[in-house]
Amino acid sequence: MKKNYIYIILFVCFIFSMNAQAQESKASTVNKAQENIIEGLSIYPNPVSGDRIFISSKNNLEKEVEIFDVLGKRVLQSTISNKELFIGSIPAGVYIIKIKEGEAAATRKLIVR
Repeated sequence: MKKNYIYIILFVCFIFSMNAQAQESKASTVNKAQENIIEGLSIYPNPVSGDRIFISSKNNLEKEVEIFDVLGKRVLQSTISNKELFIGSIPAGVYIIKIKEGEAAATRKLIVR
């Protein structure tokens, strides 16, 4: 009977150590994600009623831009060095815009009217 208690105690200790490792890993991932945020990112106008949007940031570096529809299909991919992105070929709807600037990246919702 004492042998069973030892196994139970070892099992509980194992579960607690796994939980602590998972929480530590999660905290590390959150900190890493916060380090790679595009500073001062601005996407305007949103909702869009014209054929172009403007994307600016504090660093103002070259940006890789991808726009996806709600099904996850990429509808536009472009690299911009200025603030302006032509989106006249995209029909009205709700989209996800993913922007990468250097090592930093951001994802936002984009509404085209």
